[in-house]
Amino acid sequence: MVIDVFRATSAIITALQYGVKEIIPVKDIEDALEYKAKGYITAAERKGEVVEGFDFGNSPFAFMKPELIGETVVLTTSNCTMAMLQVKHAKKVFAGAFTNISALAEMLYRENEDVLLLCAGWKNKFSIEDSLFAGALTNRLLNNYDFGFDSDCDSALSSLTLYHSVKDNIPEFLRKSSHRQRLGHLNLEKDIEYCLKKDQATVVPQFDGHAIRVAEVAVLNPE
Repeated sequence: MVIDVFRATSAIITALQYGVKEIIPVKDIEDALEYKAKGYITAAERKGEVVEGFDFGNSPFAFMKPELIGETVVLTTSNCTMAMLQVKHAKKVFAGAFTNISALAEMLYRENEDVLLLCAGWKNKFSIEDSLFAGALTNRLLNNYDFGFDSDCDSALSSLTLYHSVKDNIPEFLRKSSHRQRLGHLNLEKDIEYCLKKDQATVVPQFDGHAIRVAEVAVLNPE
């Protein structure tokens, strides 16, 4: 599954929660422009900002519009869509963030398969908010479900330790993180606050190699 907390997977979850039919992730601006020329609704983000000439970027609030209900949206972002396309041949590809953590944990438990958490990061570099969510999700699976966790993966253990160390004040901890500051300079504090709120959605996005759609509405099992 793919994680990009600030902001792409949070936006994808929000879009499907608010009635968008599907999202087609594409790698490049040029790919998105080809879809735009065909009349598709297109969204593009680079360096945290909306790319000129596109309808919107990857703010979750952009996907709450009633006119998007039932529509297909083509999306390209700095990090997440690239990560999605890299794993498009996996058995199943889900998208997660704090906004759907309970529904996602429920889904992963029902799947009863090994789980690989792919943190999109920032330009192929480590991103602390994505790893923090990976730890939060790992913690949820361990404590709320009989998931049978067994791993000698240092990254999984590190993300879990990170989450335990800061779980009581995540927003303050992330205040000095690079992407948090990047978005703050763009006056996106509202987006940041939204992306860190748990369980605002009950949908789990699933990527089939072409489009991202709602996999299932899971029964919530919040902390």
